[in-house]
Amino acid sequence: MSKDSDPRTTSLIDGPVSRPPFDSRLIKQDFPIFRNNPDVVFLDTAASAQKPQIVIDAVSNFYARDYANVHRGVYGLSQRATDRFEAARETVRRFLNARSGNEIVFVRGATEGINLVAQSWGLSQLKAGDEVLLTELEHHSNIVPWQLLRDRIGIKLVVAPMDATGGLDLARFEELLSPRTRLVAITHVANAVGAVMPLDAVIRLAHERGARVLVDGCQAAPRMPVDVRALDADFYVFSGHKTYGPSGIGVLYGKEELLKAMPPWQGGGDMILSVTFEEAVYQEPPHRFEAGTPDITGAHGLAVALDYMERLGREQILAHEERLTEYGARRLAELDDVRVMGGGNRRLGVLSFEVEGVHAHDLATILDHHNVAVRAGHHCAQPLMDRLGVAATARASFGVYNDETDIDALIVAVKAAQELFRR
Repeated sequence: MSKDSDPRTTSLIDGPVSRPPFDSRLIKQDFPIFRNNPDVVFLDTAASAQKPQIVIDAVSNFYARDYANVHRGVYGLSQRATDRFEAARETVRRFLNARSGNEIVFVRGATEGINLVAQSWGLSQLKAGDEVLLTELEHHSNIVPWQLLRDRIGIKLVVAPMDATGGLDLARFEELLSPRTRLVAITHVANAVGAVMPLDAVIRLAHERGARVLVDGCQAAPRMPVDVRALDADFYVFSGHKTYGPSGIGVLYGKEELLKAMPPWQGGGDMILSVTFEEAVYQEPPHRFEAGTPDITGAHGLAVALDYMERLGREQILAHEERLTEYGARRLAELDDVRVMGGGNRRLGVLSFEVEGVHAHDLATILDHHNVAVRAGHHCAQPLMDRLGVAATARASFGVYNDETDIDALIVAVKAAQELFRR
């Protein structure tokens, strides 16, 4: 076989080719960051994923060839940009298996999506004394918006604990559901420790008691198939930059009947049907929640990124991440004086750990000297760090471009850090 006909030398972005079921070495070729930084072992995908060339090109080409404002112009270029923007909405709908494109709202990211729900649905549907049930494993973005709402209208925040394994204590969660519980706000995959939440049970129990459920899907959407109809989630959010797409774009899914009952949370152009100085008539969802000029190019780039993930195969991505997570947890556990934080009965894509006698920030700095990039800190989950009894951890997280050799490099670097601190 010639080099040109070897499937292992052909990028996935070049089109359909014969290839092994999942080859991270081949996939890595699609990401120019690694050509430009060939020595870097990137283990911080939970913070933000790297971008394949096809997404970078899509964003650049859109600005060069197709950019205009959307929903406003009658000229051809604007109509073409509008078609691309709405086609991106349809791509997201398929990605989540939503019933309708009217259930897909483009936002700046998951953080803005949660704030939108808090400030629109929350302000219009909740009152003093109503309860929002969270978990100890939440990202700050799924805590602070509810604290702001609490301080504004007097709702009560209830926190379900994690269990001894580092996952959700489902029995305690069920006990904490009460007649006053109006919303459960829960992560799908915990940002700091990778614990996969038992969403089927959580959503069923919440709905049995008349509560709605908002799911933070930031760490799940890049790693597993997500079917919002099968989950029966009321709201689901994720960020583009974690799903191999551009920064500054994200998605709020909401059941259409809920979005229709929600008032706008921002006012401006394109979210109205008519305006006088006395009143405004608002558009139907999703446009009601997309005031002003949206991230048109970001939406197109996100759609290309989601299509790229579909071409890789989302079940295959899940299997790949499960293998890496299991391998990484086992290799770290083999080291003396290393504590891997519990991630429940099922952990995915994220390993949080500490090394005895080495502060997490010092550890990350030493790893960087060995070209291994990990995150160190509280990972926007300070309540969880408090519960674990640590100020910070190092966190290794995986993407489609990682393989076992990256974890092996991490192990070598951790051993080097331990040796340095033993001197």
